[in-house]
Amino acid sequence: MDYQNIKFEKDGALAILTVDRPKALNALNSATFHEMEHALNSLKEDTRALIVTGGGDKAFVAGADIAEMATISAAQAREFSALGHRVFEHLENLPIPTIAAVNGFALGGGLELALGCDLIYASEKAKLGVPEVTLGVIPGFGGTQRLTRLLGRARAKELLFTADRLDAAKAKEIGLVLDVLPADKLMEHVKAVAAKILKNGPLAVAQAKRVVEYGADQDLRAANELERQGFAVLFGSEDQREGMAAFLAKRPANFQGK
Repeated sequence: MDYQNIKFEKDGALAILTVDRPKALNALNSATFHEMEHALNSLKEDTRALIVTGGGDKAFVAGADIAEMATISAAQAREFSALGHRVFEHLENLPIPTIAAVNGFALGGGLELALGCDLIYASEKAKLGVPEVTLGVIPGFGGTQRLTRLLGRARAKELLFTADRLDAAKAKEIGLVLDVLPADKLMEHVKAVAAKILKNGPLAVAQAKRVVEYGADQDLRAANELERQGFAVLFGSEDQREGMAAFLAKRPANFQGK
């Protein structure tokens, strides 16, 4: 596919998806969603981590494209919301770690995109929020639910009701982002995190993600059963044998994802 709104690159086992509409502050329109969906569908088994970021030096993603949304009907809005949900759920359900490098404005749909990732890191100049109520609407791509699960009801409601924009330091303080970096160090840091992940057993990392994600929706006993199953199944893998043999031999493991 000839991408017009994103960049999609591979660097060994690492993939980088960049929303690249800098003149529109990387706003998400239908065409961009479809390109993102195509990129996610094209990921191969040799990809073991994904970074998501924004093009240019001002925005991660400033939100959904208001120019597209301003005149659509309720039925069209439902279709647009369903498209965004489908893409972000695909991102969330990938069996590999996903990392958001929030390099500027992450508002509305932009914050929802970041929330679909496993880990969120921000530059010092990032601004984050869900300002949809100032437009007479609410988040439509999972923001109300993912914010609540990450921050708790009261903090999520505060952000949703007030439409406040948080600076990166405040976002870290409330647990919305993990760390804040100088703008020129953000990608270096995120790639370093990805490099640490890539050294580990890919089946084990995928299983860890699976049991955390599915376990979060279960009671503790059911969630612990998921963990027991995940732990046991890895003992049928070549990676488990290689990892433990390497530990005993005091050498680096050579994981194959098998």
